[in-house]
Amino acid sequence: MSSFVCNFPFITILASLFSGAASSVIPGKWARRWNKLLLVIIAILSFVTMRYSWKLGTYYTYSMGHFPAPWGNEIRVGVLETFMAMFFSLLMLLCLMGGEAEREREIEESKQNLYYVLADLLISSLLSLIYTNDIFTAYVFVEINTLAACGLIMIRQYGRTMEAATRYLIMNLLGSGLFLLGICFLYDITGHLLMSNMRAVVDEIVKQGTYTVPLIISLGLMVVGLAIKTALYPFHAWVPDAYGYSTLSSSALLSALVSKGYVFLLIKIIMRVIGFDFVSKTSVSNVLFIYGLIGMMMGSINAIRQKDIRRMLAYSSVAQMGYIYMGLDLGTEVGIVAAIFHIISHMATKAMLFVAAGGLAAASGDHKEFAYLRGAAYRNKMAGLAFLSGALSMIGLPLFSGFISKLLFAQASMDQGYKMFFALAAIAISTILNTIYFMKAVMIIYTPIYSEEKNRIGGRIIYVKDQAMKVCVFAAFIAIDLVLGLFSEPIVSLLTIGIQMFG
Repeated sequence: MSSFVCNFPFITILASLFSGAASSVIPGKWARRWNKLLLVIIAILSFVTMRYSWKLGTYYTYSMGHFPAPWGNEIRVGVLETFMAMFFSLLMLLCLMGGEAEREREIEESKQNLYYVLADLLISSLLSLIYTNDIFTAYVFVEINTLAACGLIMIRQYGRTMEAATRYLIMNLLGSGLFLLGICFLYDITGHLLMSNMRAVVDEIVKQGTYTVPLIISLGLMVVGLAIKTALYPFHAWVPDAYGYSTLSSSALLSALVSKGYVFLLIKIIMRVIGFDFVSKTSVSNVLFIYGLIGMMMGSINAIRQKDIRRMLAYSSVAQMGYIYMGLDLGTEVGIVAAIFHIISHMATKAMLFVAAGGLAAASGDHKEFAYLRGAAYRNKMAGLAFLSGALSMIGLPLFSGFISKLLFAQASMDQGYKMFFALAAIAISTILNTIYFMKAVMIIYTPIYSEEKNRIGGRIIYVKDQAMKVCVFAAFIAIDLVLGLFSEPIVSLLTIGIQMFG
């Protein structure tokens, strides 16, 4: 049985790819049902594989077709990879269920099945980025991820979404090009594409002190390429329109999942290809640390200035990406654990906030501007409660996952010299800024609206009674956030063990 379990990661990737092809020729209703079943199956298989990896006590590699590199390809599976695969699939399921009603209203019936083709391709690319041990295979699925995400933006075919998709595609292809150049340099230096083989050659290069400059250039190109794709400040220009004008579920997927897949790939390159010790000693690490801190500030400042709730959440994502890069560049294992915990925390919280924002807008005549959202939490109570929960988590209130993230970042920054001062100051200032714009939004949606204002707004006041499915989605999002906050210790222990297997 154990040998059969080893096949599960490859089965999930293959099933996702074949599901995309199958969904293209079946009606949208059946494509939606199959997509839900697929995501549940992926989550279950990932959980079983995670338990197997935990008992095994180490990672294992799976050679596709049983051909070794360079003729074959392989994936590498451990506790961290399987946990992330399970979390990605569950969050995608909740995002798609949470935005189902809006999606069916905004997308032509004849194109409903195409949406699930893109969703299947997206989850297959994310799983591949998590599991692959071949850096060129990672690049191939980076491109599949980019095209699937672009399709999710433009499928609505509204004027602003076409513009947003074009901007997204241009910026992300630039990032992909830089990432590919970095791979080419690294392949020229090492002669390998398999990450473990690359690492052996890189270690020898570092030991001998040869080809150090080309190695740093290669690292810089790959890091900048992925920084563009993850919307690290100042490479964030595509974010507000892409998140603000696409369908609700697409916005949730882009913010919660797509960018996190690229960050996870960056962590693999840092820890498994180049080596954490070498990266932490280069100027690349210091530059990313600085831009991470700037992103934490500027993303929040831009969020404060927004009058549209989804654009506010988009800029908030830019700020939260700064946290992740700050943690990666603190130069410690605790910093990596903090960054990964923040990845899963932000995935759950930001997906919940986007779905809740959609519910609040639906109760306000589909208006996303704060001027029309006054009292929306009373008109859609579950959406209001979910938004409040997400806002408190992003601020960092105890009991919620965001508090644990900030606590872990603060702990990771200790004994880091000058980085400690800047990291702690940035966390404090960013928390204040987060409080300003999230509490402003919460106060607006929970401010009662008076009769004279009802007459002025007229038909935009709608009292929404959510379907049982959407109530369950909101409840699941809130539960996940509270579980991450209240039971963080075993989760952090799991991530720590996963990181030790991961390197």
